[in-house]
Amino acid sequence: MNTNINDYIVKTTQNEWQPLIEKGIHYEGIFVQSLKFDPEKNRSTNILLKFEPGASYPYHNHPAGEELFILEGEAFIAGAHLEKGDFLYTPPGFKHSVKSENGCIIYFMIPEEVEIL
Repeated sequence: MNTNINDYIVKTTQNEWQPLIEKGIHYEGIFVQSLKFDPEKNRSTNILLKFEPGASYPYHNHPAGEELFILEGEAFIAGAHLEKGDFLYTPPGFKHSVKSENGCIIYFMIPEEVEIL
């Protein structure tokens, strides 16, 4: 096991935001930073998403649930208004969309790949 703590630190303020593109689909106005990549799953399980004002992510399912924390701004998720400091856990099979009218940054922990519906 690698015991060098510096290999496990992500300096998000030094990383550039990348456009969110999943399975060839570009989600306009949404940008991503990977925090933890799982080589066995070949995907990031912990991410930051930045929504520009008016950006939205389509209706989707979380087969293994998700956890999220609003770091900046606000978002509407399944009709609920979440603001800076709010935490949301969604159980496996929970379906919803995400929209931010004024922009936001959200931390996500997503154990399994999202299914767009």
